[in-house]
Amino acid sequence: MSGRVILFGASGFTGRLAAEAMTRAGLAPVLAGRSEEALVGLVGDLAGLGPFGAQPTWRTADATDPESVLGLVDGPDDVLVSTVGPFMTLGRPAVDAAIARGCGYTDSDGEGPFLQRLFVHDHDAAEKSGARLLPAFGFDFVPGNLAGALAIKDAHDAGRSPTVVDVGYFTKGAMQMSSGTRATTAILASERPLARRNGRVVGTSGAVSTFDVAGRQLDGLLIGSSEAFALPRIAPDVRDVNTYLGWAGKWTRSALRLEQAVAGARRIPGIGSAVSAGLGRAGGAATGEGPSPEDRARARTIVVARTTDGVGRVLSQARVEGPSPYDLTAELLAWAAAMLLTRRETTPGVLGPVDAFGLDALVSGCADMGLVRVA
Repeated sequence: MSGRVILFGASGFTGRLAAEAMTRAGLAPVLAGRSEEALVGLVGDLAGLGPFGAQPTWRTADATDPESVLGLVDGPDDVLVSTVGPFMTLGRPAVDAAIARGCGYTDSDGEGPFLQRLFVHDHDAAEKSGARLLPAFGFDFVPGNLAGALAIKDAHDAGRSPTVVDVGYFTKGAMQMSSGTRATTAILASERPLARRNGRVVGTSGAVSTFDVAGRQLDGLLIGSSEAFALPRIAPDVRDVNTYLGWAGKWTRSALRLEQAVAGARRIPGIGSAVSAGLGRAGGAATGEGPSPEDRARARTIVVARTTDGVGRVLSQARVEGPSPYDLTAELLAWAAAMLLTRRETTPGVLGPVDAFGLDALVSGCADMGLVRVA
């Protein structure tokens, strides 16, 4: 392998977990970020973790200085991994660098508007340059793409043609948000959720849907996701795709009312910008804080996908379960980086998990990290 894996945002909470996973996998990543001190410390912390003496190195780069991010990447053999968020404000330089160099790219993005720009506006440029862009390759939103693809396959195997896919994301066990996730969530609270409606991804009103999860009825709040863009590529008959997040538990419907109130306030002239600024401050700075190893060990990822036909009849359902969202994200980013590094034949463009590698490879790779189908 002549290329390198460059991890941008390595000293943040998700970045550190990804750096550990990549080092354990023998990828010897180049750890990149703003703080030389933090990066040197992280390289020291990872000493001896990699097999066969494969150890990470470091480089400084800043998302507010696009040229420094572009300078991280030598050429098309490299793979750039970004954990720098919120992506709507900090994520663009890494995408631009990947397209300019025609290299592999993946990230931990979970923000609908950022994904929309990539899938809608950046696909042609990535195809032209040879870049292979795999956004949202973590808890957001690989498990839902996996469960959705399995549910679609089940329906097709039974001779049925689903037109609607609904995906619900849930966790088991207490799960504290990292500081970066809090900042992103606060910003997204002021955005209209995205969903696929009649073949087009559009901004919609907030909504709640209920899922049967091992006999329990759990609510999820509509969010933007990569499933809305990626799943119809493997099933053109699918016209509607909705993704719901159930982290709020019994407070999900209260969260919907808050979301609706924020959306209403944003429509008042002179108030919208103040609401957005206030939400950004409420989210706090991404300081690298997150759940403890003990909390992560007790948490589980649970994702359900169901398909229905045009009159609402359920055709199939698939449930996958795996490690905590943050640990799963780190392992998925490491796996995607390794796949992009070794599989240069991956089709250029902006890709979903299944159309990038195929369902069989995705099932196998996820199983190796403990994300498996259980129903």
